[in-house]
Amino acid sequence: MASTSKVDISGEDDDEQLERFDDFTLASSWERFISEIEAVCRQWLADGPNNLLEKGAVKLDFSQKLYKVKMELKYAMKSYNMEYYFETSSGGKIADGNSTLHDLQLCFGVKDFLVIAPQSASGVVLDSPEASKLLSAVAIALTNCSSLWPAFVPVHDPSRKAYIGIQNMGTVFTRRFEADRIGSQVPVRLMHLEGLYELFVSKFAYSTLDFAMHLYKVHFTMTSTYRTIHHDDDDLQSLGIEKEEYGDNHGSETRSRSQWDDDCPWSEWYSAEDPVKGLELTATWSEKTVESSLEMAELENASPHEAEKWMILPFLSPNLDSSEGNRIGFASQLRLLVDALNMSFDAQFMEDFVSVENPGSDNLKSSMIVPPPTVLDRVFKDLFHEGSQVAAFAKGEHKISRAIKGAPFGSLFAQFCLHALWVGTCNIRAIAVLWIEFIREVRWCWEESQPLPKMQANGSIDLSTCLINQKLQMLAICIEKKCEMNEDFQDCVGSNEHTYDHMEEDSPVGDKTTNKQKHGDEFDGIQDSPLTKDGLHGSGTTTTSRRSMKHGDSLSTDLKSSDHNRRGSAGAVGSMQLLKSYKSMHAPFTQDAPLMTEDMHEERLQAVEALGNSFSFSAQLEKDILSSDMSAFKAANPDSVFEDFIRWHSPGDWENDDNKESGASKSPVTKGLKDDWPPHGRLSQRMSEQGNLWRKIWNDTPALPVYEQKPLIDPFREGEKILHYLETLRPHQLLEQMVCTTFRVSADTLNQTNFGGLKQMTTKMEQLYRTMASTLKPLQTNHVSGNSETIEDLRRLCVIFEHIEKLLTLASSLHRTFLQAPRLSETIFTDYYNFYLPRMGTGSPGSLEVDEKEFDVKYQVMARERQCVSNMFTPPTANQSWRKVLSMGNLLNGHEPIVREIIFSVRDSLRNNHYAAHNPRGFQREIETYRMYICGTSNDLRVALSVTSCD
Repeated sequence: MASTSKVDISGEDDDEQLERFDDFTLASSWERFISEIEAVCRQWLADGPNNLLEKGAVKLDFSQKLYKVKMELKYAMKSYNMEYYFETSSGGKIADGNSTLHDLQLCFGVKDFLVIAPQSASGVVLDSPEASKLLSAVAIALTNCSSLWPAFVPVHDPSRKAYIGIQNMGTVFTRRFEADRIGSQVPVRLMHLEGLYELFVSKFAYSTLDFAMHLYKVHFTMTSTYRTIHHDDDDLQSLGIEKEEYGDNHGSETRSRSQWDDDCPWSEWYSAEDPVKGLELTATWSEKTVESSLEMAELENASPHEAEKWMILPFLSPNLDSSEGNRIGFASQLRLLVDALNMSFDAQFMEDFVSVENPGSDNLKSSMIVPPPTVLDRVFKDLFHEGSQVAAFAKGEHKISRAIKGAPFGSLFAQFCLHALWVGTCNIRAIAVLWIEFIREVRWCWEESQPLPKMQANGSIDLSTCLINQKLQMLAICIEKKCEMNEDFQDCVGSNEHTYDHMEEDSPVGDKTTNKQKHGDEFDGIQDSPLTKDGLHGSGTTTTSRRSMKHGDSLSTDLKSSDHNRRGSAGAVGSMQLLKSYKSMHAPFTQDAPLMTEDMHEERLQAVEALGNSFSFSAQLEKDILSSDMSAFKAANPDSVFEDFIRWHSPGDWENDDNKESGASKSPVTKGLKDDWPPHGRLSQRMSEQGNLWRKIWNDTPALPVYEQKPLIDPFREGEKILHYLETLRPHQLLEQMVCTTFRVSADTLNQTNFGGLKQMTTKMEQLYRTMASTLKPLQTNHVSGNSETIEDLRRLCVIFEHIEKLLTLASSLHRTFLQAPRLSETIFTDYYNFYLPRMGTGSPGSLEVDEKEFDVKYQVMARERQCVSNMFTPPTANQSWRKVLSMGNLLNGHEPIVREIIFSVRDSLRNNHYAAHNPRGFQREIETYRMYICGTSNDLRVALSVTSCD
């Protein structure tokens, strides 16, 4: 019994001892945490960059080559994120300067790395023991994987951007990392290169008493970043006021401040925001070896022009790729004009939009701004009183511009349309007020016989333009004819008494009666209607005025009494002679063909078609002109016959017969003439037919010189008809022609922009003209109704127009900014053009991701381009608040760097090193034992140190 109880007692003791036993074959939570890290790292190592990309690695927004994958881990009731950052296709080197690097890559010069951080709001480890334990766990896991990845843990306050890190170098060497930041006032000593050099040397020097006495071979490289002064666009903030108070700002000759686009073609209408907001220049010095702080003091005074490499980053306006539509330009106003066109179908006349009796006028008044009288005075002063000379219409037009049926660039109606864009808010009510005043000014020009400004008063009517422009051109011609009539009338009245006295004294009785009757005929002819601007034109002859032509007739009568019956001759036609009298054939002065606008042609064609006589269609159209020419020919050639007129007017209807020779003897009158005279020939078949209309007109036409004929056009009647058309024009017909004209002249205005040799812009402008021509075609056929598909097409056209306008503005700004460095302007524009294409709807589907990014491409500056870039950094003025005290050196035209990045490093050889393995003879390897990255300004300094040690 005793033994049994003893055994039991001993068994109880054994159980107690077993309960207190620690089994070290079971992993602790920390060891399991290391194991989890190791498993994840082995998986990432095995996958490699390519497989990681396929498994969903995320590309960083600021870099083109840097990706990351992450894994969530848990330890001690806390969650952590472990992120692996890796690059692709960089050949084992850090990415070039044009690829933005990660912060840790800049600080420590690493390529691929790990970051482990807690899942918390701050994302940093505030407890130092916890940070050391995390770093140790990752370091053990990476060593087990035989991985050389550096690992980092964020510590301290997030604003300090502090890190600690470690890296296994694959040998007995270990590299440790530490980074921190001073966010307050930086000590003056650390603002200068000399003080920063001493800071670095203090990390490995034995004594800090006198750094100048010790020579350390420190490798040094520096990058300084400069930024041009940003000019605030205060003048552009008032653009909304300019639109409403058009008269107070538009067209002002003096401005408080010059604009960047003062010499651009659109500056007459609006001031565009400069798309190139500024420039950032990065100057990089090549690596140097310095041995004392005195050398650093000398380097601080070095000019940026001594730097090895220059890179620029243009800052472009965010409004360039903004789709909010708040940009002021032609496109924004064209949208408003399209809205006005959509509303124009609600009334019969333009006066209805401003009439107080209109039921909807109250809504119009409350929602639509009407320009004040001062604005109207300024507009019409520009249209009718300033620069009223005839513009060179074809000067600024694109070759495809004429495919759009609108008024030509620089014409009166084109200028009216451009003014209408910027009056009020380009609403239908403001346009109605402007149009009514426009018609009043045009009528005043007509009634006062004043030339119509910006319109050609000669030549033919350009039927390729809109109908309003045709009417205004014809009205200008009618006014010119009216002026000629007034001049001739005054001349006749003033010389009437002198003419009668001269005839009574010097002329025979018979001649007196003839001359008196002649002057009476002239007086009646002038009173009926005037001739054209130059009076007359001859077929194959020069044009002369009416009075000089009559004076030539009187001289011809005095010198050649045998030809006293010849009137209205412009001179002999070579050696041609009349068939019957064998006298020289004279070409007559003839009237210009009657000018007709497009609607007049249509009316005349409809009238002829109504007669149903298609055979005489051409003859009927030309009967009035033909009758006038025959009368003038008869007066210039009294002895002529119908065949003579055909030989002169229509040589194709005279068939020569060269085989027949005349055997009859020559009459005395033909002595001295060539043997082939008279010519043997006959009229063509159509002229020889019985009842030929031409012969009938010849027989019925009297012999009258053109100054005794009734003019083919009555300027009084045609002028009044034109004014009636303008005054009763339907609103939608006016707006349709305004839309076509405004799109055309707006594009022509932009087409005059000087943007250098950018082929993309030339191509886009040509595409814009073709798109406008096809989209505006329904407006030219009057097939538009309110809220139709055409209105939506016009709104889409405004969007396209805005895209082109933005690109053109950028092209112009880049061209003038880099005028002496065209390669840079072309390269920057090409890259931005490709970046902007997806926003225009013309990019490939794979490039749509660009929409989420900003344009931030850096460009290397060649040696010959440095002076051009340097000139952009204008010396700062004394009143600029940012330039208080110059704290750092390396000034560029008085500008100190906005940030300076410096890298110090010391390298040591592994040969004969106590800890290094035995190396073959002749083999020597250097290792970077100390490296310090310094980045900052006078108010901000960040320091990152990496130290390689033998552990």
